[in-house]
Amino acid sequence: MVTVISNPTTTSFQLLIHSSSSSSAAAAVSPVCKITSKLNVQKTNRLSSYPKKRVLFQSQSQSKLGVRFRRSVVSCGVTEIDQNQFSEIVLKSETPVLVEFVADWCGPCKLISPAIEWASKEYEDRLKVVKINHDLNPQLIEEYKIYGLPALIIFKNGKEVPASRREGAMTKAKLKDYIDALLESAAVI
Repeated sequence: MVTVISNPTTTSFQLLIHSSSSSSAAAAVSPVCKITSKLNVQKTNRLSSYPKKRVLFQSQSQSKLGVRFRRSVVSCGVTEIDQNQFSEIVLKSETPVLVEFVADWCGPCKLISPAIEWASKEYEDRLKVVKINHDLNPQLIEEYKIYGLPALIIFKNGKEVPASRREGAMTKAKLKDYIDALLESAAVI
């Protein structure tokens, strides 16, 4: 299922791609992929009144829309959750969960994002990866004492794994070393 969220008064939208095979209620709500983009609208003969129509996509058999995408952010594999879902998705998970605390205004969060996306695919059978927006979840920020962003914490059996807390951006190689060391340690297994 694909959901497009747009506001005709702004120049941005979100495209949410949901898994049709997911059975749990939490997975049905959370998108598999989320594309957030700003766009430039160019008027064409097919789409001369974009703000009135709220149409962003047409089937491939029809002519192209006059829409060019810029500054797109694609999130596939990493689910963004909030403090209401935290207990169910993170604390009750049978597999370890890597939680990344991020904010839209955080430059290092944007730098580490591709590495986090990679990790969600690379370790999908051994590790669940979720993101939590710092600004929208103050209760979790206070409870887990998040002082720097991005912050990474691995949870196992409802508890924070000792020595799993990291703050700041890191390369893909360092992220791999970090995850491998914690997954192989006795604290996680």
